[in-house]
Amino acid sequence: MKRNILLVIFLIFGMNSLFSQVKPFRFGVKVAPDFAWISPDTKDYENDGMVPGFSWGFLADITLTENYFVKTGFSVDYLGGKLSYPHAMLLDESATEPTTGTLKRKYNLRYLEIPATIKMRTNQFNNMAFYGEIGFGGYFNLKAKGKDEFTPDGSSTVVSDDGDIKDEISFMRASMIVGAGMEYFIDESTSLIFSVDFNNGLTNVLNGKNNIDASLNERAQLYYFQLNVGVMF
Repeated sequence: MKRNILLVIFLIFGMNSLFSQVKPFRFGVKVAPDFAWISPDTKDYENDGMVPGFSWGFLADITLTENYFVKTGFSVDYLGGKLSYPHAMLLDESATEPTTGTLKRKYNLRYLEIPATIKMRTNQFNNMAFYGEIGFGGYFNLKAKGKDEFTPDGSSTVVSDDGDIKDEISFMRASMIVGAGMEYFIDESTSLIFSVDFNNGLTNVLNGKNNIDASLNERAQLYYFQLNVGVMF
């Protein structure tokens, strides 16, 4: 009986010694260029290209075990995309009926992102460790601008317009995050991080109906690749 008690005490102190070498929390900062696009689910809506963007933010690793962490934090993400779809608009103040045509819109969106992923890291070798992560992100729209080019049916004349489209964008967005990266340890606690993430949109980012056919609800998901560069302390 005494031998079992001594064994339990030895194991407890052994585990405490192991995890005392691992910080319960690590914090950091990052910057991240990205390439985003919008994939529509509405009839006659088409993707019209990718838009480069940028992100900056703060990181936090919450230690589960020596090589497993909950990764979270927050960032401000500048994202976008391009869509082409049927549209109608009044071309001048004297017009009584809207003119139908095709609208090409470039979306410039700003979000506050709060991610929560599981980070799985290898052991260190030659001051380096590799990791993968998977989880989800929650986003809150802060700002939305649209750069429009409208071409009336049967005409080559393009009407351009810029404006606030916040009412046409969903306030909340959810996504699945998958990524892989590398940490280079400068010392026992400080490391540089480099990673590539794919952000898969799960919810609709648009909010409204087509103004030619009101039966068409506007639906689309936002996707992007992101290259993260940062420092963890």
